Amino acid sequence: MNLKVTLALGLLVVAAGVGVTSFRNTVTPYISFSEARRATGLVQVNGALADKSYVLNQQEQFLQFKLRDTAGEILPVTYRGVIPGNFDQAKMVVAIGRYRGDHFEAEQLLIKCPSKYQAEAEQGGSTS
Repeated sequence: MNLKVTLALGLLVVAAGVGVTSFRNTVTPYISFSEARRATGLVQVNGALADKSYVLNQQEQFLQFKLRDTAGEILPVTYRGVIPGNFDQAKMVVAIGRYRGDHFEAEQLLIKCPSKYQAEAEQGGSTS
């Protein structure tokens, strides 16, 4: 085989290896609450708000609440950052972060609020 072709194939294999490794390191898996308590890296958990008695301090950008998963397990969550404007309407919350001590420290929150989409469906409209 030609030296240039061999070198090109070698570089291609190395680049593919680096790409796969980088992708695996950036993927944040969804895991259960019990798995989140044992995990060492960044993970995603999701659940419904366990109740509406959450602590919200806009000035300090602090939010503390509890999530309930489908098995009924409760996970206390603390978040410091920009509070999502529709948090009070949240039905489901995805928290990305790490378990520390006795609670889950979220670095990012994703709010799922189906009422917005239900209203669009009832009107029969579409945004596209």
